[in-house]
Amino acid sequence: MSSQLITNCVRSGIESDLQHGSVIPPLYLSANYAFEEIGKKREYDYTRSGNPTRNLLAETLSQLEGGKGAVVTSSGLSSVTLLLQLLRQGDLVVAPHDCYGGTWRLLNALSQKEQIKVIFVNQNNLEELKKVLELKPKQVWIETPSNPLLRIVDIEKVCELAHQVSAQVIVDNTFLSPILQSPLKLGADFVLHSTTKYLNGHSDVVGGCVIANSNKDFESLSWWANASGLTGAPFDSWLTLRGLRTLEVRIKRQQESAFKVAEFLSEQKKVKNVFYPGLSTHEGHHIAKNQQKGFGAMLSFELSGGICAVKNFVANLKCFSLAESLGGIESLVAHPATMTHASMTEEARKTAGIQDGLLRLSIGIEEKEDLLCDIKNALAQI
Repeated sequence: MSSQLITNCVRSGIESDLQHGSVIPPLYLSANYAFEEIGKKREYDYTRSGNPTRNLLAETLSQLEGGKGAVVTSSGLSSVTLLLQLLRQGDLVVAPHDCYGGTWRLLNALSQKEQIKVIFVNQNNLEELKKVLELKPKQVWIETPSNPLLRIVDIEKVCELAHQVSAQVIVDNTFLSPILQSPLKLGADFVLHSTTKYLNGHSDVVGGCVIANSNKDFESLSWWANASGLTGAPFDSWLTLRGLRTLEVRIKRQQESAFKVAEFLSEQKKVKNVFYPGLSTHEGHHIAKNQQKGFGAMLSFELSGGICAVKNFVANLKCFSLAESLGGIESLVAHPATMTHASMTEEARKTAGIQDGLLRLSIGIEEKEDLLCDIKNALAQI
């Protein structure tokens, strides 16, 4: 991300209040807006359709991702739902076999209702992917780095293959944010975020957004967001704007600590595997190095002792909270098999490689030496 975009991120909406000159943009909570006269409305009429605070956040996110327009939604999953509104009954969706559990649950449920067709595929297996693309899907979903195993997908390559069969490509950029990855510049048609995570960064808002790479697609998203009522609340948008101003400084600190934690864990005998793209031993390291501006602050690792070791390890942590979500200022630990990916079938988790001994860490902004000491002490208890 250029220095100018970082500055724009910080100053978006600053000193834009013409009525009172407030430095921070005001919050517009009004549900409705008065018409000038019969048949003549102002820029806004009803907050589900449009709201000044939400629109400011959308414009900022679109600028950060380099898109033509953004729609802010009520949650990350409502952003997934919004993108699925662009499909017709029976259309085929190709999704990663190791995607976020909530995305898997929704796609699988819609497939069972025969509203859409879904194929979950290992997108790093190009032969398998090419074979599925011969079926001419309408959408190809990418999650890179993946949740929770931090697998890396070559966005540019998948976009090239998908566009050959006229499929639109959607990239979930939640783990990295626009600070570290720009999927639209690599050929994606849409970028998806759970703004709950890094963009807000304070674990006090639930929200989502979709950024489109074309004006036509942005218009379609806007129509469906209004028609389906998926748009986000003004106060949530205002809070997300507040969090967005510190996005870069938060991620820099979190990423630095995450690398140290990953290095430490990779040297421990009680740790079976460490999944962090910043390590040169990670199978996707070189792709990540080429398409990302950093390796992020998410990592996962597998303990040798299975579920028993997991329980003892987590019980002895002091600086990590056992909770779902990620990207906040506080460090979190999650057990994907029973938490974020519990909605997946056991067979689907096995196919994705999500074992009972796997733990996922979201590194916060605490002092890294305290985090390392905490992990060391917890490992000593198993």
